[in-house]
Parts: sequence; structure tokens; C-alpha cells
Amino acid sequence: MGPAPLTTNMPSTLVHVALAGLLACALLDDAFGVRSLAVVLGATVFIDLDVFLGWFVLGAHRAAFHTLLLPLVLGALLYYDARVRDESWFAVRWGETAPRVAGVTLITVVVAGIGPDLVTNGANFLYPLHDQFYAFDGRLRFSTERGVLQTFVEAESAKGSTETQQYFTGVDPDPEDTGTSNVRETTERVFLIVDSGLQLLLVLAGTATTGWRLRETGD
Repeated sequence: MGPAPLTTNMPSTLVHVALAGLLACALLDDAFGVRSLAVVLGATVFIDLDVFLGWFVLGAHRAAFHTLLLPLVLGALLYYDARVRDESWFAVRWGETAPRVAGVTLITVVVAGIGPDLVTNGANFLYPLHDQFYAFDGRLRFSTERGVLQTFVEAESAKGSTETQQYFTGVDPDPEDTGTSNVRETTERVFLIVDSGLQLLLVLAGTATTGWRLRETGD
């Protein structure tokens, strides 16, 4: 049996969406609107949907959709479409702002979709090429006697593979059970909303900023 599932200070989907909203406001420029915002936020939410795969595949949550490999491949294709081709397929198919919306969406997926998990208690960001969860949740300090001190990248950053590392959520309260037992019907489900004061501040700031920007654009 693997270690106990992790539960401490996990960013909820609401936290991911709030950060995505801030990025959309900052980066979409003239492309900002209800539709482009829906694309950015929808892609960010999609990252967390690998929790449902955890019902059938051990350790799939924070691995299957949290890999950076897919954004890297899509980013290369987007660069080719926007910078190499004579005419952008995205622009022809969905309008002149489509390449920008696609680029911002990829950035948001990495920063707001995968990033908060990677710097809180772990994501399997090279899955499936390298099956290893990492959590870069340390500290960076300066000491007048010891100089720069950092604990983000160290031996303890590696947290285990999909076989030994799982995260329980309200959707999947017993991630070690991928069978057909009735555990999910009898176990208490806890759905995180915000798990710290900093997360609450981010949610409030993201919601207010996104709402204000929508009001400015008249959407």
C-alpha cells in the first residue's frame, strides 16, 4: 500500500480559475471578451478533470492532464501556424484574434492550470515519459550569514510515482480504490473551496478584476 493521500493546502479549481482570469485580463488585450474568456477558463478547468480518471487509473489525478508535454507540443504547432505559415489557419478559421487567444490559453494552462499544483503539493509534469510527481513548494530567503537559501529544488521535491502518490478530493475520496467497491458511496466527501487566506485573496482579486474587465468591454 502506498502512502496516505495528500490533502494539505490544495488549490481548488476555483483558485485555478481565479488565477486564469487575472492572466486573461492581462494578456488577451483587444481579444478579451466573453467567448475568449470562456476558452481560457474552460481549458484551465479541463486540467483538473483528470481527477475522474483516477476512478479507473491509479494516480491519474495530477498526472494525466497535468503533464507539460501536451502544452509544449501544442505550443510548437501554434508557433508554426502564427510565425512560419504564410497565413494562420487559426486566424482564417476563427478570426484575427484567434492566434492570440490560443497562445494565452496555452500560457494559462501551464501557469494557472498546472502551476498552482506543482508549487503546492505536487504534479507529475513529465508524465508519461517520466512517471514522477514533483512539488516545488519551498522557500527562498537571504541570510546575512549564510547567503541565499532555497528549498524549492532539493531531494525532497520528488514525491513518488503514480503507484505511490495519490491525492484525495471530494470527487475521489479514496484514490487507492479503482475497483467497484462502494467506498465512494460511504466515505465523507470534502470539496475544497479555498484552503488559506492567500487563496481567498487570489479568488477575490481574480473575480473582481475579471468582472470589472467584462464590464469595461460591455460583454
